[in-house]
Amino acid sequence: MDGVDENEPGFQGDVVLKGHTPELGDFQVKVTEGTGDHPQTGHPSYEEKPLDRTLVHSGQVPDDALWQIKAVLFAHMKGQIDQLIPKYGEENPPPPAQVYTIQHLPSRGNIHLVQKVFEGPFEFDVIFSSGSAPTKITSEDLTTQIGSVTSAFATRFASIFKPQTPFIKERYEEFSKSLFSNLIGGIGYFYGDSRVDRSYDPAYEEDNEGFWEDTAEARGRNQAELEGPSELFTAIPSRPFFPRGFLWDEGFHLLPVIDWDADLTLDIIKSWFTLMDEDGWIGREQILGAEARSKVPEEFQVQYPHYANPPTLFMVIASFLDKLDAQKSDSSSEKLQHEKSYFVQVANREAALQYLRKLYPLLKRQYFWFRKTQAGDIKSYDREAFSTKEGYRWRGRTPQHILTSGLDDYPRAQPPHPGELHLDLISWMGMMTRAIKRIAIYLGEDDDANEFAKYDEAIVRNIDDLHWSDKTKTYCDATIDDYEEHSLVCHKGYISLFPFLTGLVDKDSKKLGAILDLIEDEEELWSPYGLRSLSKSDEFYHTAEDYWRGPVWLPINYLAVVQLLVSHFQNHHMALRIVY
Repeated sequence: MDGVDENEPGFQGDVVLKGHTPELGDFQVKVTEGTGDHPQTGHPSYEEKPLDRTLVHSGQVPDDALWQIKAVLFAHMKGQIDQLIPKYGEENPPPPAQVYTIQHLPSRGNIHLVQKVFEGPFEFDVIFSSGSAPTKITSEDLTTQIGSVTSAFATRFASIFKPQTPFIKERYEEFSKSLFSNLIGGIGYFYGDSRVDRSYDPAYEEDNEGFWEDTAEARGRNQAELEGPSELFTAIPSRPFFPRGFLWDEGFHLLPVIDWDADLTLDIIKSWFTLMDEDGWIGREQILGAEARSKVPEEFQVQYPHYANPPTLFMVIASFLDKLDAQKSDSSSEKLQHEKSYFVQVANREAALQYLRKLYPLLKRQYFWFRKTQAGDIKSYDREAFSTKEGYRWRGRTPQHILTSGLDDYPRAQPPHPGELHLDLISWMGMMTRAIKRIAIYLGEDDDANEFAKYDEAIVRNIDDLHWSDKTKTYCDATIDDYEEHSLVCHKGYISLFPFLTGLVDKDSKKLGAILDLIEDEEELWSPYGLRSLSKSDEFYHTAEDYWRGPVWLPINYLAVVQLLVSHFQNHHMALRIVY
């Protein structure tokens, strides 16, 4: 460690830490002196620990505890407070700026706490330089690069996303750039083991009434074991609160990212599908390692191999195919020459096909896992439908929640019943079917494409046969009533729109008018801020947790806008490819 005399009560000037790892080789981290005013407390304790310099405390902790550095810091700081307060008495305690400081004790170690104390505006740099670099990075270099990157980001953002009036006003532009940069900045690498309970009976399909009470815990079979370690490259919903991968969130994360950097997006998709087990299951929450688990209540940590999540990554793959199709136009090809470092697998068709060939077996495996594990029961209840197979039910349901659906507390049939059929899930299956059919056609897998086409037709027919209510003029969940007969449970909201949201309602459908009426009705879903998740007229509107019972959700509104555009152009006899 470079600095002034280590016997002094702090470093003046820059502080340089030097290190070596097998992966990085030699390196150094420089914490510059920076600019800004330091507190002059006037308290006697200032002589012992002046605040116009940098304090460094070094230590050694076990490698598997490095993620707990925050607790280490707080424990150390409390020890300093316990020493300082008694020394000067309660009548003359040091001011907060003096109290909340670390002990200056620099040495060798695998943790180095570095503290500066300022009042008012300040600025300093933390600069990493590789030992193999010909020259070390300076603050001047950093200032230049920050300006260059900021300017380039703004230019590229405007070029790619092309904001239109009124969203070119400064406040909107800055907000959208901040939103997107935080999305990109939330992409990270995670590694560690995860808790999985595979003790359930494979034949157990929640097929008895009261199934939500017959959990593994209730039967004394909570046999969650640590599996892995696994690795995941992913965007996350929130760095401080949800630093882990969420399967259905990821599809929505990547829809804007693929326009920015297709190759990055394809790497993330591949990382997710690499997590798949032999049956085709991917855990809906990837809570990898002890650090990630520390952010999750214990009752939500265990993943179950019969629990699904909406397959939104298939939407992103469809968007990738759209970009490949667009390559046929000269203007698109010319644009990609300027963006080729981000779109190698779009610009190079053979590279794209190679990627799809490697991914396709995994996509098929997951598709058929969905068909098997989330199948609904049509035959046992003598339901009338085009197909006896195309009905689906989320597993993992409780009376108040279907967390696996992503629409956690949206009102569903009460009480839960093993004969339920969930409208959102069959709609996701329809979207998934069309996406994988399209991939099969791309790869020349004609037999597969024909098979998926049959599933597609059956799903669309069954959505009308099993889920449309003539009485309410809307699509609904289905259940089995007290007379053991098929019954519809209609809570107008996002669920009602799902066949439309997933592109399964044809422009000539007789149901389209009623769907559009529901969307535009201010007493139902329409609001000045977007479509409500639950109708304003529903008895459960803004009740209980009020998570999906009224609040406006951006991803669902995005799907609605896309399909409204599609319907508009189709009804004006114009061709428009669906871009999710």
